[in-house]
Amino acid sequence: MSRILIIGAGGVATVVAHKVATHPDVFTEVMIASRTQAKCDKIAEDVFKRTGQKFKTARVDADNVPALTQLLKEYQPVLVINVALPYQDLHIMDACLAAGVNYMDTANYEPLEEAKYEYGWQWAYHDRFKEAGLTAILGCGFDPGVTSIYTAHAAKHHFDEIHYLDIVDCNAGDHGKAFATNFNPEINIREITQRGKYWENGGWHETDPLSVHKALNYPRIGPKESYLMYHEELESLVKHYPTIKRARFWMTFGQEYLTHLRVIQNIGMASIEPVMYEGREIVPIQFLKAVLPNPGDLGENYKGFTSIGCRIRGIKDGKERTYYIFNNCSHEVAYRETGTQGVSYTTGVPATIGAMMFCKGLWKQPGVFNVEQFDPDPFMAELNKGGLPWEELFDIDLEL
Repeated sequence: MSRILIIGAGGVATVVAHKVATHPDVFTEVMIASRTQAKCDKIAEDVFKRTGQKFKTARVDADNVPALTQLLKEYQPVLVINVALPYQDLHIMDACLAAGVNYMDTANYEPLEEAKYEYGWQWAYHDRFKEAGLTAILGCGFDPGVTSIYTAHAAKHHFDEIHYLDIVDCNAGDHGKAFATNFNPEINIREITQRGKYWENGGWHETDPLSVHKALNYPRIGPKESYLMYHEELESLVKHYPTIKRARFWMTFGQEYLTHLRVIQNIGMASIEPVMYEGREIVPIQFLKAVLPNPGDLGENYKGFTSIGCRIRGIKDGKERTYYIFNNCSHEVAYRETGTQGVSYTTGVPATIGAMMFCKGLWKQPGVFNVEQFDPDPFMAELNKGGLPWEELFDIDLEL
């Protein structure tokens, strides 16, 4: 029996719920829990209408470790799928340890008071999970997640040494809004506005935010201006693949989006520092989140595709080779299947597959692990079945 608990009730949680419902042979019982139970109830009702599967729901504040621990002890899931906010990762890991439950997330921990993320905080839990005989799987979304597994697949099957890795993330979709973010606005804007960072020749190098960019061609989409950013999977990949000489992450943004973002920054609305307003303390970016479009509501009118992948250069049998592995995902197809847009879909599907890998015993080892540390083959096979088929191109111009 594989009883699981999904923590979160946003777009990604919606996708996970719909996808686990299609595997009743693996996930025999499911509960969705978040701070707002009505959101969980809505997801459960929609899943039942589409699949006939009945899920339980609960209200829990994931920052309240004793309350979450109590819920885990009462429900006794084998695995928590954490698709809540990155701020809550450590609290949820603490509760899992206290209740004896395995853990998985899609994004690494980020402190609420600082726009910074790194795996060090979660890697520090390794010994505690190992001693408890529990598994913690980190970063099982798309990026991080699938991009890390693409890298593991390339290292296993196509390269003796990976030397250059560029992760490229293009959203060529159009949601019809003047400005909207594709996932939690607070997290999204914090991520984009921090300094860029990349790995080269054994060390990290920083850039001004979005100052390095170039046009890249994306399959069946065409050229899109792509901006160098820091992304968390770079940290784990250069650790686990020490032959990498340079690792970078690129993401596309339209000029209208960047103009709005610049204005938001210039007027102080991207700030995470509290300010006093009419006698109460508010955080500007949290207020902004409240007035921006809800990412979960974008799907209905979203057209176009995402294209995310890895462009890799290295050595095989003494010869240099290049390799590009990617997925193109349709926003419209994602909405028809799950009622969400493609960005939520590309995160929720891998989370579901990662949970399957654990429940089948394929990714199960005491301690804290990034996804590239497990066998990529069964995961890659499920991607093709689960709605995110991958494509490969060999010995081409990587443009980077």
